Amino acid sequence: MAASGYTDLREKLKSMIPQRDNARKVTEHATDRKRKYHDSEEDYSDYEDYREIEASKVKSGIKQVKIFSVEECAVIEAKIDEVVSKAEKGLYRQHTVDRAPLRNKYFFGEGYTYGSQLEKRGPGQERLYSKGEVDEIPDWVHELVINKLVDHRVIPKGFVNSAVINDYQPGGCIVSHVDPIHIFERPIVSGSFFSDSALCFGCKFQFKPIRVSEPVFFLPVRRGSVTMLSDYAADEITHCIRPQDIKERRAVIILRKTRKDAPRLESKTLSNASLAAATSDPQQILKPKRSHRKADPDAAHRPRILEMDKEENRRSVILPEHRRRTSYSSENYWRRSYDISESYEDADDDVNSVRKVKMRRH
Repeated sequence: MAASGYTDLREKLKSMIPQRDNARKVTEHATDRKRKYHDSEEDYSDYEDYREIEASKVKSGIKQVKIFSVEECAVIEAKIDEVVSKAEKGLYRQHTVDRAPLRNKYFFGEGYTYGSQLEKRGPGQERLYSKGEVDEIPDWVHELVINKLVDHRVIPKGFVNSAVINDYQPGGCIVSHVDPIHIFERPIVSGSFFSDSALCFGCKFQFKPIRVSEPVFFLPVRRGSVTMLSDYAADEITHCIRPQDIKERRAVIILRKTRKDAPRLESKTLSNASLAAATSDPQQILKPKRSHRKADPDAAHRPRILEMDKEENRRSVILPEHRRRTSYSSENYWRRSYDISESYEDADDDVNSVRKVKMRRH
């Protein structure tokens, strides 16, 4: 004992306590790592099970039927081309046409504010325009599309009072969103034309560069088919169109009914003078929307130049319900964490340099 420098065994045991504590900490750390690894395997299994449950819920809220023949599609597509031509000539009211790179929207019957058009951003802030701010639903939409769906008992007569034509170029997309619940009744009905595509549910978009996560549910959408979204598929999970799923030009005619209690912008009070001026000069009302960007003749042929409507992306649509955001994603509203500078960078696969594309809502 004296040789070791200790005269009392209790002193030696006391000196060994820090070493024993360190050994115990190392052991606990290793045990924790094993526990975490084990838990991660369980979490992964739970995650996959949850995705399967989500996919089943989504599928239960979707109905899809082939309605339009190839010949009928060709007639409708020619009418869509006429709409595009009239818009280019400025023959529609200002809020009827909404242009963005690789995607144009044409509102008929009812239009609403969204994205950068909102005075206060966020889901639930969308408002219908005052009556008369957008053009009426064209007769051909009633005759060729709506009446056909009524005959097939897809929708009841008189259901539709809002028709929107989304015209996509290759590489175009619309990010994850939920059609505003406080604006539109369910179901959401859409007809697909020009080419086949897909509708994806539960995707998460990331930007700079653009990336899209794997969908919870992938729904092929064929030319001439009609898709109806209701219940869980319409209200509880986001849907989107990914850029990789638009390989050719594609158009969608979305048919909806606005809620009776949907909030609406107050009518603008026009003085007699301004009203007379507007009446005497139709072009003042029918002024087309123009892009502030310089035209790029090659833009339509670059599939990596993506149109990004500003829409809030849910933090995660596949998280357990208690961890989800309580508000729904709103069309054209990006994630709050994303820099809302209305611009993004797009990396071309064949070019090393990064090119910036300025995004504006007109």
